Amino acid sequence: MTVTRLLARPMLASMFVVGGINSLKNATSLAPAAQPVTDKVVPMMQKAVPQAPIPTDPVTLVRLNAAVHILAGAALATGRAPRLSSAVLAASLVPTTMAAHRFWEESDPAAKGNQKVHFFKNVSMMGGLLLAGVDTDGKPGLPWRARRLAKDAKREAGQLAKDARREAKLAKAQLT
Repeated sequence: MTVTRLLARPMLASMFVVGGINSLKNATSLAPAAQPVTDKVVPMMQKAVPQAPIPTDPVTLVRLNAAVHILAGAALATGRAPRLSSAVLAASLVPTTMAAHRFWEESDPAAKGNQKVHFFKNVSMMGGLLLAGVDTDGKPGLPWRARRLAKDAKREAGQLAKDARREAKLAKAQLT
């Protein structure tokens, strides 16, 4: 792992761990802000995965989101499954941002400006998570590995067929 990755991943993850801990501690006070988003997201999730036990209580959903932020943030910070944890954090950041930073609903110019800054901070963090999600740490990704495996198998099969023809030709020559 490069020094950049060693430093950048914990830096990117720090906001999620700290924010997750804060959300876990203050779930009841954050739930009213989350309710408009949870009221829209929960029915979609229930429709998409009807057999899953999806909670409907905003407080529980805030706590669940906080746990996701803490666990995925810790995984990203420590380099454990960084691509997966980045993708999980990116996916969870969308409803978090929509619940916490609806600047378009603010009437006070100062509050609107503050919420706008936080909204675009989250958009920036989303960009960092997307980059972290596609970072292969200098190793080839799965599509490349699959293509390489298929190419190697084809070459090996061709070599085996060539060897078999040569062996058959030699066996035929010995019989005659």
